[in-house]
Amino acid sequence: MPLLLWLFALVAQAPPQQAVVETNKGTFVMALLPDKAPNHVAAFIKTARAGGYNGTIFHRVIRYGIIQGGDPLSKDPAKVAQYGTGGMNQLKAEFTDDDYSAGTVAAVLAPGKPDSGGAQFFICVTDQKGLTGHYTIFAKVVEGIEVVQEISAAPANANGLPTERIVITNVTIRDTPPPPVVPFSTEAVAELAQYRAVLTTTKGEITLKVRPDLAPETVRNFLRMAEAGVYDDTLFHRVVKDFVIQTGSPSYRGTPLTQKQAALVHNLQPEFTATPNLPGVVSMARGDDPASATSSFFICTGQCRALDNQYTVFAEVESGLDVVKAIEAVAVNGEAPAEPVKVVSVRVRRAP
Repeated sequence: MPLLLWLFALVAQAPPQQAVVETNKGTFVMALLPDKAPNHVAAFIKTARAGGYNGTIFHRVIRYGIIQGGDPLSKDPAKVAQYGTGGMNQLKAEFTDDDYSAGTVAAVLAPGKPDSGGAQFFICVTDQKGLTGHYTIFAKVVEGIEVVQEISAAPANANGLPTERIVITNVTIRDTPPPPVVPFSTEAVAELAQYRAVLTTTKGEITLKVRPDLAPETVRNFLRMAEAGVYDDTLFHRVVKDFVIQTGSPSYRGTPLTQKQAALVHNLQPEFTATPNLPGVVSMARGDDPASATSSFFICTGQCRALDNQYTVFAEVESGLDVVKAIEAVAVNGEAPAEPVKVVSVRVRRAP
């Protein structure tokens, strides 16, 4: 049996597999999709295990569009004029109607030749819906999309060739590991109550004592977001004297969320209680829909009793109320602070 056919049979029977792609800009992980393109996956595995991708470069980048690599000729800096022509015409098309969302990995084709796929591949950095049905999708980036984004933003010449060689140093094929235990998913309410979130702000530290007795699922997700760095580098975007200070919106974050961080920001079911909204009480912000809270939260600085049973109370200020008052005291334009006040970082710890 020819090697590729034998490998194809193995791939069809194998457990789900991933490709760990190491580059000099960082590592990303692709889930292989043999149910979509078995021949392309088999060929990719064969090339990777033979070291065929090691030393190749990403020879074409479109800023926040796509990155392209895998050409064996790109190992040789002297063959730069031929980059993009190597490793082609080995595979017949395996087109599907799947859309080309961010992280999609597909085979490169020669113009007008649907059966010209081979070692070369491209990765969608952002959604590229116009490509649907024109290329063979064989993998999806499931970790490290921020590395792919960084590669796409590298300085490049008019043809998209990066001015610095961005090298694939190694590709490892592995069985897909079991999903990790979701943080803060197994603790009982009494154990969750031992956690504190320490907000380091540009005005000082605020320590929040979480209240899982009031809102256990909100507390779990808040702690996940805090530990993952979702709140780091985020502005207090709303200050209303004798009412609230508010932060936590990704729209006011200094840097974009990573793929893993963004996955933690989602709508939360309301866990409303009649808990009095007094100074130091912390609740999730929301829109008109009671289930529209995500990551933004506010700290009451005054008597906010009109908010009782309307917002999910999930924490209270244990220390640092003076810092809360200092933030409340900043000058504002409307409700926006005139001077930037930032959550520098949030550290999750257990009470001693």
